[in-house]
Amino acid sequence: MRKIKLLPIVAAVILLFAVAMEVSAQTKETVLAQLNLANGYWQINNKPQVRAFWDHAAYQTGNMELYALTKNEAYRKYAEDWAEHNQWMGAKSADQSKWKYSYGETDDYVLFGDWQICFQTYIDLYHLQPAEYKIARAKEVMQYEMSTAKNDYWWWADGLYMVMPVMSKLYKLTGDQKYSEKLYEYFMYANSIMYDQEEKLYYRDAKYIYPKHKSANGKKDFWARGDGWVFAGLAKVLKDLPANDPHRKAYLTKYKNMAKAIAKSQQKEGYWTRSMLDAEHAPGAETSGTAFFTYGLLWGINNGHLKAKTYLPTAKKAWKYLSETALQQDGKVGYVQPIGEKAIPGQVVNANSTANFGVGAFLLAGCEMYRYLSVQK
Repeated sequence: MRKIKLLPIVAAVILLFAVAMEVSAQTKETVLAQLNLANGYWQINNKPQVRAFWDHAAYQTGNMELYALTKNEAYRKYAEDWAEHNQWMGAKSADQSKWKYSYGETDDYVLFGDWQICFQTYIDLYHLQPAEYKIARAKEVMQYEMSTAKNDYWWWADGLYMVMPVMSKLYKLTGDQKYSEKLYEYFMYANSIMYDQEEKLYYRDAKYIYPKHKSANGKKDFWARGDGWVFAGLAKVLKDLPANDPHRKAYLTKYKNMAKAIAKSQQKEGYWTRSMLDAEHAPGAETSGTAFFTYGLLWGINNGHLKAKTYLPTAKKAWKYLSETALQQDGKVGYVQPIGEKAIPGQVVNANSTANFGVGAFLLAGCEMYRYLSVQK
């Protein structure tokens, strides 16, 4: 644990949260207290000087969403310190001839989406205090990628959250139509290898396509966090794309179809099990997939894409799980499945199971719940 003082807001938040836990009705004030408690706990216990890989970067997407809501300068500074530590880059190789995009954690995997999600936060920070160096590497990498003839950069579901919003953010920032064209081209490739037309859900990657791969009970195995990545990524893309984008309708259709499938597979306790359609494959609560689903559903309700009458009960039940079961009284976000790529039978996930990306997803969901409650009479 870092030996630093509590963020000024955290002590008061702990008291507010204790009160909030005693009441069943959510208000925007209790939701905000829960968000500040969770983010304060994470930042107190984890330094920002860590690498720019996907898990840390996924947390930062939630941190920046909460900053947008609260304007808490400590949250912006935490993200800025992280970006500066990483020189506003992902993987750092300067030799384009050696750039790769299969799985890799070294600096030559510049084209691998797990090293590109950091650009989302760099772009957000740029908008707050514009300086070209903050987005120079993002532009360099994505423009190089788009100059190639390859379209198979997103070969796993996670990549859709990691990079689709990078491209839509750069499209919005620069007005360069090529970002829209290549975004759609890469998305269609991903659909061709991972999308199940019948269930309207995504397999994690081509290894898990049914019937080549089956769940413990012989069913289709859709990994909740994997589909959470896609669903949240689609919401972020729709947020950025202009109304007249030629491919917007395709993303919206996929998003709405996923929403139906997601709502249908929710457990009565409010969470989604790790294998969405086989609850017994890896039973029990899981926070990261649940939080990304909650974010995507509430974003759709808040922006008029999903009917509240249909989807709000699902979202409220999910937030009840996230805020009353997943969130611990000290601010830890629990029940997060560890880093992996599938639902694993027998894997223990409990109140002490936490991770940076799970906290980020929790923050995203809570921000949308706050926004929903803020406009209610």
